[in-house]
Amino acid sequence: MDSYNREYNNSKSYVTIGIIAANVIVFGIMTIFGNTLDAEYMAEHGAMYPEYVSKGGEYWRFFTSMFMHFGLMHILNNMVMLGAAGQMVEKAMGHVKFLITYLFAGICGSVLSYIIMLKKQDYAVSAGASGAIFGLVGALAWIVIANRGRYEGISRQQIIIMVVLMVYYGVSTSGVDNWDHLGGLIGGFLISIVLYRKKRYNESDITL
Repeated sequence: MDSYNREYNNSKSYVTIGIIAANVIVFGIMTIFGNTLDAEYMAEHGAMYPEYVSKGGEYWRFFTSMFMHFGLMHILNNMVMLGAAGQMVEKAMGHVKFLITYLFAGICGSVLSYIIMLKKQDYAVSAGASGAIFGLVGALAWIVIANRGRYEGISRQQIIIMVVLMVYYGVSTSGVDNWDHLGGLIGGFLISIVLYRKKRYNESDITL
């Protein structure tokens, strides 16, 4: 019975639900006090803007920007994708490793976006959970690879199609921070190699 209960609890997406709730709460508060479609308002309240980071040393924006969104459709799209990808990755990795993967990927996305903007001297206000969500897709890709090409009904080919469609959406849609997506995807893939361990079952795991 104990083994069953432990496996049952691990399958619950507590962290995914918590992250979604945090994003919704932040969005609600920011909507009450201002316009989330206003880039200046977003930058003033924690979105990533290269000049504030480089000149002001406000590196905390790499973190806070992950929980901010430009308008209702932005947060709706991201939360649907987070719910879908998050529950699978959290079940595979466990709650703590999932949270580490999510945050690490999101920060990687923000950092890469920041570096590219500085290099091009083309600054823009960046915010959203999409870098971290791309990181979950990257983590899921490694999980599928580690499980010999299939995990929970997801195949290597399906992961490739998912990544291609997400990249295509980013490239074909204006106002999307594709460097943030790429940084998150790479970060999520790499950290999952370190953190993920394929589950091994033996007779002692089976209880009636």
